[in-house]
Parts: sequence; C-alpha cells; structure tokens
Amino acid sequence: MPTASQALARYATDLKYEQIPPEVIERAKDCLIDTVAACVLGAQMPWTQTVIEYAKRNSAPGESNVLGTEVKVRAPFACLCNGAAAHAFELDALCEPSVGMHPSAALGVPGLAVAQGRKKSGKELIEAFVAGFEILYRIGQATHHSPEKLGFHAPGVMGVYGVSAVVAKLFNESAEQMANAFGIAGSLSSGLMEFSRSGGLVKRLHLGRAAESGFLAAALARDDYTGPTEVLEGKYGSLNTFCRDAEPALMTQGFGVVWHTMKTKLKRYACHANAQVPVTLALDLKAKHGINGDDVARIALAVNAKTLSHHNIPEPADLAMAQYSVPFSTALALYFDPTDPWVFSDKNVNDPRIRSLSKSATLEPMASAASQVSMATKVTLHLKNGKTVSAEGDNFKGTPTMPLTRGELLEKFLKLTAHRARPKAERLFSQLADAENIKDISALDFAL
Repeated sequence: MPTASQALARYATDLKYEQIPPEVIERAKDCLIDTVAACVLGAQMPWTQTVIEYAKRNSAPGESNVLGTEVKVRAPFACLCNGAAAHAFELDALCEPSVGMHPSAALGVPGLAVAQGRKKSGKELIEAFVAGFEILYRIGQATHHSPEKLGFHAPGVMGVYGVSAVVAKLFNESAEQMANAFGIAGSLSSGLMEFSRSGGLVKRLHLGRAAESGFLAAALARDDYTGPTEVLEGKYGSLNTFCRDAEPALMTQGFGVVWHTMKTKLKRYACHANAQVPVTLALDLKAKHGINGDDVARIALAVNAKTLSHHNIPEPADLAMAQYSVPFSTALALYFDPTDPWVFSDKNVNDPRIRSLSKSATLEPMASAASQVSMATKVTLHLKNGKTVSAEGDNFKGTPTMPLTRGELLEKFLKLTAHRARPKAERLFSQLADAENIKDISALDFAL
C-alpha cells in the first residue's frame, strides 16, 4: 500500500488540465486574482518592506516579481516576499468549511513565482494550483483543527505541503520526487501561535516562510534529495506531532469526485476569517437601524469555539492583534466602512471610542454552531437608549455559497491596487481572468 504522501503525489502528478471541471478552473482563477491583489496591497506595508529588503540584499538577479513592485528576485525569495505580502494585511483567501489553510500564500504565491521563472502557461499554472489545493485541503481536513489548539499556526505548519506540491508540479517532477518533497517539507514546518497572546509582527511572516520552505523542499527533491515516506501519518509525522486525534484516511478520499477547490473563500474585510460574519452582521444592524458606534453601550457576541479560544482579544496591543480580534473588528465596523482596508490602522487601533466598545464585548458559545470553526454567529448590540438589536448569520459575500461575481471581484481588485496605475491593474485583471489562454505567465506585468 502506498503511504499518504505517495498517494497524494501520484494524484498530483497524474492530474491534467483537461480533467478539471470548468467551474473548478474558474474558482482557481478567482483565487489567483485575489492573491495578486492581496500581495500588491501587502507589499507596501512596512513589515513586508523589511522582508523585501532582506530579499534584495540576498537574492541573485531573478525573473520572479515581488508582486506590485519593480523588484525581481529568484523564485524562493519571491515566495518568501509574496507569501509575507499575501498575509501582510489579513486579506488572503481561505477555505469554507475551514481547515486552517490559506490557498493564496500556499498555492497562488509559489505558483506565480515558478510560472514566471520557468515561463509556464496559464493552463500549467491552473493545473498546478488545483493539484496543490486538492492535496492541501485534504491534509488540513485530516488535522481536525488541532494544530492551533496545541499552539502551532496551521497555515505555517501545514502550508508547506501545498507549496511543495505546486512547485514540484511546475518542475515536472515524478511522483517519487514529489513524495520526497513532502517528506522534506515536513521538517520545514513552523509557526507558533504566541503572537495572538503577546503580539509582534511574526504572524505576517509565517506564510512567507511556508512558501519559501515548500519551494526549498521541491527544489531539493528535484535533485533526488529524500525525505521520510510516512511524513504525514507516521509515528513522528505531522499528524501525530502537530495534531491530536487526526484522521489520516481523509487525506486520500474522493480524488476526482470531490473538488475542494470549490471551497475557496475570499475575504471581504482586512481582518481574520472568524471576524468576517460578525463584521457583516454589525454592518447590517448599523444600516437597518441607522446607528453607529456612539449609539452602542456594549456588544454581545455568540461565536464558535475557535473565536472564544483565539480571537477574544478585547484590548489588542497592536494592529496585527487588532485584525486578529473579533471584538475589535466588530467595534470598528460600527464606526467605519471595513470594506476599505485602510480603516484598519494604528490610528483606529488607538481610537478611545473603538477601544472602549471593543473592551465592552462579551463572548459566549454559539449554541447552533455545527463545529468549532462554524461561521454561525449572533451579534447583539445593547444601545445607550436602552434598546437591544440583534442579528444572526453564517455567511458573507465571498464564500462558496455567496461567491463574488467577476464584477465584484474586479471592484475588490481595483480597491486593493488603487495605489498603482488603474489601466495596468484592469489589464492584469482581464489577463488573469482569461489565464487559460496565456502562453507565458512571465509576459504579464505584475509590477503594475
């Protein structure tokens, strides 16, 4: 019997573009478009600039763009920079149902970097992206969300497998080489959750390191470097080291029948995934009742278990923790329009009105939540006039059941790239939306 990594590698290397359903191709393109937009905005953040300067000092001249800039570096450094940029401002894509994975940084970023350097076509990029998504989602599903309970940041720890699949696929590696890439990647996993307790910028680096490490694993495997064959399910493999009560069988089920790529979830606001529904509900209440934050005495939230354990941060110490905080993000939405990413700012983190309202929030378990990461949420606002208003929901625009139209995705793309030339941004969007007809990805202008 093949090991899990061998079975996953065989699936990925055998997958051909022609086998992918049209709707899966469209969803993959949506995620690639969203990834580019998140990177273009994220590249201008000072913490990403630190990473970019590191890459400029240490990389030889290369053909892979730091997206949204004129900087071109070697592919592993582009993976590092763009992975950090994608996750730089809490705007990178996710999955629904959630399995703790970020396809933007783990799949889109390395795919674009390698496709540029190796002059791959749009079809080859999409093929590699989908192969990586189907693998990464299954690995994440098998973890049952346990890494973060133990203090490991799941996208950093497990993201390396998706990266190595995409890169190995674009390198035209054999199934044996890709399985070795997985074996190597397992020893490159990293990312601790302490940032959610005592702050720091390092969370924004985790997905860049996953992208860089996954590239390294695939590059070494191409040269016949080897790794353990049971890196996923073995006694000291990822599912037994970083997880508890994992279910290895889920990693190899439903190939070609279930397309997890359709579970791509695009964020609407520049805050954590668990804040997306609470923020949406707060905006609905704000519009329906003609109120704002000054009218609210306190907030009550019924949320999932993950929010209670990781995102109940009523007094965030910095911007990164504020974007990770459900109480803060909800309070912010009662004062500003969170579809504008720039309202998530140091100025607003220190706004005494928002901080006071965030501190007022009380959180309790959502009784109807189907899982520890269910989006089901209830927001109750206790108003200063003595009235109480509330709303419940489990969805927002951008999820698989409420996907963005291409027009809505264009609107988001232009908003995130507004600091660059609009005609170039519109052209790049159109090209990526028609990616299957691109002969050479390196011909696109990712500098904008």
